[in-house]
Amino acid sequence: MASKRTSLKKLLIIIIAAVCCIFALTGAAPVKPDELYLGGFPAGFVLDTTTVEVVGMCDVLTEDGLVSPARNAGLKTGDVIKSINGREVTSSENVTQLLENSKSAKMTIIRDGEELELTITPAKDMSSGAMKVGVLVRDSLSGVGTVTYINKTDNSFASLGHPVTDTSGNVTKINGGTLYGCIIYDVKRGVRGTPGELKGAFQNSKTIGSATLNSACGIYGNLDKNYDCAGLTKIEAGDIDNVTPGKAEIYSTVASNKRECYEISIIKIEKDNKDNRNFVIRIDDKDLINKTGGIVQGMSGSPIVQNGKLIGAVTHVFINDPTRGFGISIENMLAAK
Repeated sequence: MASKRTSLKKLLIIIIAAVCCIFALTGAAPVKPDELYLGGFPAGFVLDTTTVEVVGMCDVLTEDGLVSPARNAGLKTGDVIKSINGREVTSSENVTQLLENSKSAKMTIIRDGEELELTITPAKDMSSGAMKVGVLVRDSLSGVGTVTYINKTDNSFASLGHPVTDTSGNVTKINGGTLYGCIIYDVKRGVRGTPGELKGAFQNSKTIGSATLNSACGIYGNLDKNYDCAGLTKIEAGDIDNVTPGKAEIYSTVASNKRECYEISIIKIEKDNKDNRNFVIRIDDKDLINKTGGIVQGMSGSPIVQNGKLIGAVTHVFINDPTRGFGISIENMLAAK
């Protein structure tokens, strides 16, 4: 029996030694913990999309008068142009190039999730001589949101807490993008039935970082190497299992371009919610209610803190009660990057 124990001990020592050798040879090391810094400041988002969407139509002035090739072909606002004459469309420049000198074109579009094929006949613009179809398209999106945290471990950031979606509610695929500093210059207060909005001006000379991912849990990216983090507060991520109904705080910038702390209550906790609506929150802070009416567009991403720990971010407002809304857990945000 003693000899058997001795053999087992020797085997265990050999296994441990082998594991140590593997780490030494591969250079493997324990994963560093996330070094998080509290956000709560606004950002201007410009995201380059992988699709070209029709956002409007106009007339073309020809020798025979005004015509609208886009309308005549059956195009509608919200259509996504997939290809022209079999060639993939990935930017607004593609549309012009592929229709140039074309007397008639086959255009494949996506409408409400269905693929359709239209025939479009460009018209010659009288002033420029160019062939035009009278369609306004976009291949980028822009807006104002809030940065939730900066992770100094890998110089990354996370923001919004929810995805940017297309008109059908699908997560928009991006080819990259840029986050700029943003100055909040006005607030449209939220009222029952009508969401409010933070109105911000982009600081094009001040970049926060580059966007790399638009996911169900928000927009993620890499921090600009010149971005100054000196004024940020280090904070620990909290476990949703330790979150309790009751008092908490959010950090947001809604006036005077100064991040401030506002009192809220966590009303409900749902750890496994499939839509990342892990918290129902209520704004209790009278100062914030006086300024905004509650949660408004642009506050998405505002970090939620309880007992000194970062537990999540504000994501949505209740349309019929702007003092209430949803939040995502920080665990879900960290797992999505």
